[in-house]
Amino acid sequence: MRKLLPLIGTPSGSHPGGRSAMTCRFRCGDACFHEVPNTSSNEYVGDVIAGALSRRSMMRAAAVVTVAAAGAGAVGVAAAPEAQAAAAAKGGHHDKPKGARGLRFTPVAPNTADAVTVPEGYRQNVVIRWGEPILRGAPAFDPEKQSAKAQAGQFGYNCDFLALLPLRGERGRQLLVANHEYTDEVLMFRDYDAANPTREQVEIAWAAHGLAVVAVEEDGRSGKLTPVTRHQLNRRLTATSEFRLTGPVAGSDLVKTSADPSGTKVLGTLNNCAGGTTPWGTTLHGEENFNQYFANSSRATDKRYGIGTGATERKWERFDKRFDVSQEPNEVHRFGYVVELDPYDPDSTPRKHTALGRFKHEGATVRLTHDGRPVVYSGDDERFDYFYKFVGSKRMRHGNSRSAREHNLSLLDEGTLYVAKLTGDSPAIEIDGTGKLPKDGEFDGSGQWIPLATATADGAVSHVEGMTAEEVFVFTRLAGDKVGATKMDRPEDIEPNPVTGKVYLALTNNSNRGVGSNAKADEANPRNANKHGHVLELTERWNRPKSTTFAWSLFLVAGDPEDPATYFAGFPKDSVSPISCPDNVAFDDHGNLWISTDGSALGSHDGLFGVATRGDRRGELKQFLTVPIGAETCGPIIQDRRVVVAVQHPGEKDGASVDQPASTWPDGPGTYVRPAVVAVWRADGRDIGV
Repeated sequence: MRKLLPLIGTPSGSHPGGRSAMTCRFRCGDACFHEVPNTSSNEYVGDVIAGALSRRSMMRAAAVVTVAAAGAGAVGVAAAPEAQAAAAAKGGHHDKPKGARGLRFTPVAPNTADAVTVPEGYRQNVVIRWGEPILRGAPAFDPEKQSAKAQAGQFGYNCDFLALLPLRGERGRQLLVANHEYTDEVLMFRDYDAANPTREQVEIAWAAHGLAVVAVEEDGRSGKLTPVTRHQLNRRLTATSEFRLTGPVAGSDLVKTSADPSGTKVLGTLNNCAGGTTPWGTTLHGEENFNQYFANSSRATDKRYGIGTGATERKWERFDKRFDVSQEPNEVHRFGYVVELDPYDPDSTPRKHTALGRFKHEGATVRLTHDGRPVVYSGDDERFDYFYKFVGSKRMRHGNSRSAREHNLSLLDEGTLYVAKLTGDSPAIEIDGTGKLPKDGEFDGSGQWIPLATATADGAVSHVEGMTAEEVFVFTRLAGDKVGATKMDRPEDIEPNPVTGKVYLALTNNSNRGVGSNAKADEANPRNANKHGHVLELTERWNRPKSTTFAWSLFLVAGDPEDPATYFAGFPKDSVSPISCPDNVAFDDHGNLWISTDGSALGSHDGLFGVATRGDRRGELKQFLTVPIGAETCGPIIQDRRVVVAVQHPGEKDGASVDQPASTWPDGPGTYVRPAVVAVWRADGRDIGV
């Protein structure tokens, strides 16, 4: 019998997916409750995909699915993972779980435990928590005696993107790089008054944002990781650290401020979400919901980015005028970029690459063309916004010489920025947003990368009528509007498969699709009121990253597998885990796609899932872990013998506070709830899922 899990916290009808109101306030500034920033008439990808989606779903449903009616006030969760677990137990404890190579584990059943739950036969440890000291001189964490100075030397709050890089010459050690996306002040400070934060609280929050670099050591007998405090490469970058603007916007009048008349020096990086690593050994960090930190705007260009006309949630503008658009109008133009960090040089100044455009970067994933030029993919995480590609014009140099590293740090400053336009292959009359398949029985089509602007060493050229190149790179969303890019359902992480070369884009959800005057479903975004999201698979022409055309198809349509509107690349839906709200993605060496979720609308906690992308098990999706109450799964790293995730915003539930916590993870009752990084490995020491 299917297990029905009650909804936890705020009803799904109130907030997108399974998010709480607290998440909406602190992470993205209630973005889903603002007027939709994109008011262009561009085609909506849901309209493009819907027909194809429903076509295949209905065909599969007839063969393998029995649709059950969900009871009022509850959300159904398929029992497939539990059934697989039971079958494994029945067959004997030593039976090897079936699945694609890399995914041979017994899936974790959907649950609401206040813990990180992992498969049978796997172990875990908390690698590092918010507040743990990583720099010389930083004190041990004391939540009742926090200070900005202490926090600047401690691991920051709410980590998202993670990277593990090799440490040459230090056997058994790696370098962990983490984003610290945002802060939950109500869970950080006892008796926090949201209407009247103190300067000390604000400065602590500034120090808890940003990036961290910390060496970690492997336990030779297990997969356990522990931080190496005070390592010479350990580093913290905060909302007040120095960053450098590079590329076509550097020095422009659009980014000059009273504090920086040169237009090249920026203090801080904010709301860093997902990211990527580069072939030349650096890390990339996407500035996402930067709009929420800036107050008192009256400009149409700011409205397109969701920047409000009044005070902000955190009230930072009371303590630094740069967060008040009415006083410092260009400061906001200095955020919303991809940041590049050299983690091997603790004295280096990170760069904000303006040639990659300014929008709510979910992340930035790099691969090289056949002749060694970088290609960067990035999604703009907003309802009805777009996804982009940057193709560099300079070739990467190999080696670790100073000249090679300096050259490679400039690779993302010259090249062409593109935005995607998708076209379905079915007549528009066949796409009605109900999930009904078009007559051809497919949900797929073609796509085009539309050039927006090209940056060179001698200047930049706009390809958008009526906009200068500088305007394209600063107001990239408006450029996408003008060229007719396809509106997507919150395009999040986008990453190429290292085995097949195909590119996968996670689209988290869009409950506003088809609501009121908003764009309706199309063949690329399959459902109106899309609360579960989906994953697109793109194949660029000749499988070459520099191509300007591509084919696309619907790989996965998330939700309860018993819902006929869901689709798992054609795999039987009675043998997959339920999934909702795909967000970050990563690949293992076998070419399996790993998906972390954010805001599951199925009543269970968010988690990490693996899905085969090729072979006869293509589409077989299995849940690997779940996270605690109120948490989101972020930053997945999939190594041969270890999986690492960031447990972001545990305890982030409506009404929660220090004195009334919704979660006691990771240290139990009587302690502050603390975002942290977790490592998972097989108890027998063998590779994950083989």
